[in-house]
Amino acid sequence: MSTDWAALAAELMAARRTVLPFRLGDPGPDAAQLQTILAAAASAPDHRCLLPWRFITVPADRREALAEVFAQALLERDPMAAPHDVAKAREKGFRSPFLVLLVVDAEKGDAEIGLAERLVSAGCAAQNVLLMATAMGYGSALTAGQSVRSAVLHRFFGLRTSEQAVCFVSIGTALSHGTAHLRPTVADYVSVLGAEDTR
Repeated sequence: MSTDWAALAAELMAARRTVLPFRLGDPGPDAAQLQTILAAAASAPDHRCLLPWRFITVPADRREALAEVFAQALLERDPMAAPHDVAKAREKGFRSPFLVLLVVDAEKGDAEIGLAERLVSAGCAAQNVLLMATAMGYGSALTAGQSVRSAVLHRFFGLRTSEQAVCFVSIGTALSHGTAHLRPTVADYVSVLGAEDTR
């Protein structure tokens, strides 16, 4: 019997759900699983093969330093932030067993390939990572927030001036799940050129 790839793909995509980092715990993916998960990103569309994005993993021994970066980023935005808010920001550095930052370079390779196209490629790479993690039975999430735009985070990760942090990808075992959101239907986001749009 031939494999029904369309059915398998539909089932996998339907199974993917965002599990926020504070709901992710051990065990996380092992080294071999992480290699497979991250290798899935290579299948993302990439016009002219620029590889305009990259991932920076955050190992366990750098989590405390990252936690301080989150705290500093909050204090840069709000020097009067309450101690409990600073502590909450710091806590983000320790969430989820596996954490990686997705970065996009706005200039790498070919100036004719605009930032929007580079971001689309990066988004596809991230989705491939999420889908592979889902296929392995792990929970995952993309998270951003104001800290990814902070100068302190930019320096911490050693980003070039042409690079921008897009989001973090968190992966681990889902310890709990939030409320499931109803997904939009095709009619909610597809229209026909020339037809009257009543939305």
